[in-house]
Amino acid sequence: MSRPSRLPPRFEAVPFSTADALAAGVSPRRLRSTTLAAPHRGVRVDAQRLRTLRERCSALAVVMTDGQAFTGPTAAVLLGLPLPLAIERDPRLHVIATDGTRAPRRRGVVGSRTSAEPRLVAVAGVRGARVTAPADTWCSLAEHLGVDDLIAAGERLLGLPAPLADEPMIDEAIQRHGSKRGTRRLAEARQAIRANVYSRRETFTRLVLTRAGFPEPEPNGPILLRSGRRTRGDLVFRAYKVLVEYDGEQHLFDVGQWATDVSRLNDLIDDGWWVIRITKGTPRADLLARTARALADRGWVGVAGGSR
Repeated sequence: MSRPSRLPPRFEAVPFSTADALAAGVSPRRLRSTTLAAPHRGVRVDAQRLRTLRERCSALAVVMTDGQAFTGPTAAVLLGLPLPLAIERDPRLHVIATDGTRAPRRRGVVGSRTSAEPRLVAVAGVRGARVTAPADTWCSLAEHLGVDDLIAAGERLLGLPAPLADEPMIDEAIQRHGSKRGTRRLAEARQAIRANVYSRRETFTRLVLTRAGFPEPEPNGPILLRSGRRTRGDLVFRAYKVLVEYDGEQHLFDVGQWATDVSRLNDLIDDGWWVIRITKGTPRADLLARTARALADRGWVGVAGGSR
């Protein structure tokens, strides 16, 4: 079997429209080659360049109009907002029409439309398309997520390593969102999101603690040790010098990071901090019992319960 003829250089590494290829002299037979994938009508792309979300979005962008943008879970993943794994791995692409035209209808596309004029931004790695801005994307997740997952996604907006939005941007996006589906969940989540959070697990741990009646800890609160060293704690009960540290799976594989964390925790303990270390597998009851004991030992007189 003969090898397919070479494409013009401008079509080799990126998705392209069949109309553009035909106009450039590419034969219809070449466009039917098995080396090319046809993810959407009128689109071709190297079959090896359709594996990642960004590659799939770039392929769809070839036939998206100027008034269409990625939104919902698709935009969230592109922007780095954390989602439940099942939603993150959903292969469907979410696209919204912002120019008054009808919702897009294509294979593998979840289309919607709006007259709210959300803010749109470019995103790295996706050629020729825009996504709803981080705060507008978060609002669009209200119809897909429960309250706790919505809080975790919202905390990435104000979180570490660098914020994606500020509070006025979030409130303006909520106003644009209006009374669409999920409005009540959005309002509840908005009251609960905090700045400086680094991960979903930190969010969920804080929610467990506060709903059980403990004082609210500072997410990634800065700590100045007597030695002059500056550090942060995952969840800091500053008034009681109690610290809850979440050990993620990176500690299992990154020996250098593990050694750094051990040194940091030893410094905190030497400075009088009570450090409670937890993992993904730590039972809720164990977390609550250890936190109650530590806080009580340091003078807290509240009563922890078990709400929600």
